[in-house]
Amino acid sequence: MLLTGLLLIPLLGMLVILAMPKTAATSIRRVATAATALTFLLSLRILVGFQPGAAGFQFEQQLTWIPQLSASYHVGIDGISVPMILLTTLLALLASISSWTIGERQKEYFILYLLLEVGMLGTFIALDLFLFYVFWELVLVPMYFLIGIWGGGRREYSAFKFFVYTLAGSLFMLLGVLALYFHTHTFNLPMLAQLGPKLPVDLQHILFVAFFLGFAIKVPIFPFHTWLPDAHVDAPTPISVLLAGVLLKMGGYGFFRISYPIFPAGAQWFAVAMGTLGAINIVYGAFVAMAQTDFKKLVAYSSVSHMGFVLLGLASLTPEGMNGAMLQMFTHGIITGGMFLLVGVLYDRAHTRQLDAFGGLATRMPVYGAFLIFFSLASLGLPGLAGFVSEFLSLVGTFATHHVATSVAVIGIVVSAAYMLMVMQRILLGPLNEKWKSLPDMTARELAMLVPLTILVLAVGVYPLLVLGLQEPTVLALVQHITGS
Repeated sequence: MLLTGLLLIPLLGMLVILAMPKTAATSIRRVATAATALTFLLSLRILVGFQPGAAGFQFEQQLTWIPQLSASYHVGIDGISVPMILLTTLLALLASISSWTIGERQKEYFILYLLLEVGMLGTFIALDLFLFYVFWELVLVPMYFLIGIWGGGRREYSAFKFFVYTLAGSLFMLLGVLALYFHTHTFNLPMLAQLGPKLPVDLQHILFVAFFLGFAIKVPIFPFHTWLPDAHVDAPTPISVLLAGVLLKMGGYGFFRISYPIFPAGAQWFAVAMGTLGAINIVYGAFVAMAQTDFKKLVAYSSVSHMGFVLLGLASLTPEGMNGAMLQMFTHGIITGGMFLLVGVLYDRAHTRQLDAFGGLATRMPVYGAFLIFFSLASLGLPGLAGFVSEFLSLVGTFATHHVATSVAVIGIVVSAAYMLMVMQRILLGPLNEKWKSLPDMTARELAMLVPLTILVLAVGVYPLLVLGLQEPTVLALVQHITGS
């Protein structure tokens, strides 16, 4: 029942807000934040009870849902799910605190916000493929409205582009789901992991590509990435945090939960292409980020680059590479979540994100400057911070099998350092622009958003076993399942 509680708490929060008058804005914010806080606390309770070395899934619950389709409400977690659940509940709580700056239609905003959290958490705990697809699609609706109504700039265009791209990928995935069901007559993911490898190799290849297209757009993988910068730039800050911190990870999680366990022959067949696409993502994303003058767009393209390490690790099919890919999803979530919150803090004061408009803010906003330096260094992969360990593991694990792709990917690390140093130089250093001489430093509410992420980035950087210890037994079992060794 604990996993069901993760879904029920936000749903109950939605119902409470639904019964409240629109004018009670402060109470609505408090109810939404309380719901996300309780969900986070429940995820910590699940973490305490989770046993990393235990075989199979834990906290399982299965109820008959649609017997005619053999579909059930089947939820459970393993070492791949737990880091994603913790990441989702933490970022949802911090982004809800950031959402207190939303000035209009708070009731509708927080109802959609909590529905979005339900969809994200449901995706990470579903052990029924039909249920997984329902939660996967559920995320689209609130995200579309959250960008389209509360965003800025070309918000309607960006929301529509996000919806169309993601829905197109979902249609390919739906075809894969139907084909898999007609061959196995089950949606049960643990059972599919046993039956899938027995499917004809050619069919595994075809189905792997079908699911790949659905997951690739969400990651996003070049050239399916073009929706991401638009959605990020025009989304409100809290939604950008969830978009980069959680939604992109749903694509990577899909590979770990569905594509690789069910189609091991497809995973081996597609490994070279996956490694090549990973290297392209890393280098292309880094160079395009370097060219940006909009702070938020730069961080958005950096996400394209950093998610390339997930693909690189997946391509390796080695314990080191796969562990690096899984850890990268977690570390990228906490680092990029912090970067987008910092973008929002600056935009709330200056109402511009143009890097050239700033300068010298280190003297005017020293606390903000300290956080920006910290998260920028984490993003460029400084040893001792969370980003370094995951990227290093991905590179080490992949180099043995994909020399060229790994060598090319290293270029992206150099460019990443260049554009993050450029961000610090343009915003914090040089003479203070007189236009910003009265900007206030960070408030207590803003510190409450960033301090937990700062502690986590440092803790995982110094002692990565905090996360690796949770995921490694499951990842090793997955590698053995795919390669047979």
